[in-house]
Amino acid sequence: MSNKWIETDFLIIGGGIFGVYAALYLARRGQSVILLEKEQQLMRKASIVNQARLHGGYHYPRSIATARMSDENKARFTADHQDFILFDFDKYYAIDRFGSLTDGAQFERFCAYIGIDCKLESDHPLFNYDRLEAVFRTTEYTFDPLLITRYYEEQVREANRIQILMQHVVTKAEAVGSYWELEVTDLTGIAHKQIKAAQVINATYSASNAINKLFGLSEIRLMHEISEMAFVSSPELGTTGLTVMDGPFGSIMPYGKSGLLSVSSVAYTHHKVSYDAQPHFDCQVHNTTCSPEAPAICNACQWRPSSNYRKMKAQMQQYLAPQVQLNYFTSMFTIKSKLKANFIDDGRPTEINLLHTNPHFYCIFAGKINSIYEIEKVLEI
Repeated sequence: MSNKWIETDFLIIGGGIFGVYAALYLARRGQSVILLEKEQQLMRKASIVNQARLHGGYHYPRSIATARMSDENKARFTADHQDFILFDFDKYYAIDRFGSLTDGAQFERFCAYIGIDCKLESDHPLFNYDRLEAVFRTTEYTFDPLLITRYYEEQVREANRIQILMQHVVTKAEAVGSYWELEVTDLTGIAHKQIKAAQVINATYSASNAINKLFGLSEIRLMHEISEMAFVSSPELGTTGLTVMDGPFGSIMPYGKSGLLSVSSVAYTHHKVSYDAQPHFDCQVHNTTCSPEAPAICNACQWRPSSNYRKMKAQMQQYLAPQVQLNYFTSMFTIKSKLKANFIDDGRPTEINLLHTNPHFYCIFAGKINSIYEIEKVLEI
């Protein structure tokens, strides 16, 4: 091992959208940054395996805090990423006649309370009103995860003050004086690097607790799910989106500018659940590159769950008129993590906690792309 220390203002662990955005934000303010990612490419997990919904707040009638944060960041995110956002499509939210936790009147009151548009649609030719109590036309957009990934990859690689270490992991960490002294291992060989970082940001999402533990810091109360996003096309729907609220239902909407529709289901999207602090799944026994401490990319794994796309299609088909066809194309899988505290209200708040001072250590936990800007409110530069 080399005795030469590499010094940096910030070490960011995790090359998803939140880690990449934090690196760019800091570099543009004169900070030196090392961005460390375990995989061969940036932003290949939850950053692209999602429904590409640019949340306006509608999705969270039982979590006012999440709804307001979504709406708060929407305007800025839209302005910054307008080339990658599909604006021109019809988006509807609907209430199932059976078993919904929110009825039509409650949804209208919720929208009025947080100040977002919704208009009752009493007759639409694409929808099955025998199964829908109420349908509302709303204003919501969809971003293109693949175009955004390409954009941020180019931005971060061109930034002068950012060094990217792909296929690297932190193997040792110790606070010494005003620095974190770290050993970083290259997964492609046996080489190690020694890094002194004035501040560290943990942006690993599903591996958050493993990294916190490595640094001797407190865990977050998380649960984890191996989740599937199915993709279909529909000549009848075109780019029309429908989200059925609020309970064990589903959603179909454009996946950015791809021409495909993403299909998500509360009942069938999530295949396996882990209530442990770190994501333990039985398929990890077969895949030696994936562990609770270092989850891998599910899309490339031959032991990932079998697809539920037929059940997801059938669930959404019952809310659509008979002439509407959904043609399956493919599915993507990833590990989704969420706070146990939000199991009841289904909220997805962004938490950025300072877990250690002098030297500083931050842990970002967020589930909505709109909230990438929250990091700006807490970092000390």
